[in-house]
Amino acid sequence: MDKRHFLLAGALGAVVSPRLAAAPSSARTGTGLLTLSGAIARSNRGPLDPALDQLLVKHGRTLDKAWDFDAAMLARLPAVTIQPTLEYDAKPHRLSGPLLASVVGAAGVAASAPVALTLRAIDGYAVAVSLADANRYRMIVATTLDGTAMSLGGLGPLWAVYDADRIADFADKPLKQRFALCPWGLYHIEVKTV
Repeated sequence: MDKRHFLLAGALGAVVSPRLAAAPSSARTGTGLLTLSGAIARSNRGPLDPALDQLLVKHGRTLDKAWDFDAAMLARLPAVTIQPTLEYDAKPHRLSGPLLASVVGAAGVAASAPVALTLRAIDGYAVAVSLADANRYRMIVATTLDGTAMSLGGLGPLWAVYDADRIADFADKPLKQRFALCPWGLYHIEVKTV
C-alpha cells in the first residue's frame, strides 16, 4: 500500500469501511463515500432509502439504482496529480485523485458518452458539466491535498476539481471565478443523457 492509499484509508476509516467486492444491485451497501446515479450501466446498490439516504432526500434526489464508491474503491483507480492555485489562499497546492471520467467509467459510463454530470456537494451546491468538458479539463475527484487526505469540514473528503492555472478557459479569469464548476464536499454525481 502506498502512502496515498494509506492516508486516505486511515483518514476515512472511521467513516467508511472498505468493501472487497461490489454488492449485488439490490443490496444496500451502507459504505458509500460517493454515489453515482442516473444513466449508469452498472450498479452495486439498490434504490434510495428514505430513512438512510438523508442527504439525497434533503437535496430532492431520487434513484432506483446507484454505484457507491468507498475510499478503497476510489484509491484503486489510477491517480492524477494537479497543482492549481487555489482561491482560498492564492497559493498553489497539490491535489491528487482519479480522473472524473475514470470514476464515472467504473459505473459503466463510456468516456465518450454524450452525458451531463451534475456534481453535488454536501452543502447542496450543484453544478452541471458535460463529460466531454470534464475530459477536456482533465477534472479529477481529489482525495488528497498536499499529500494528506482531505477532511470533512475542510474541502473534502472529495473535491471535483481541475488545474485552472493550465486551462485556457479559466487561466485568465480572476482567481475567485476559476472554480465555479468544482464542488468540494462532493458526495453525489447524477449522470444524465443529453
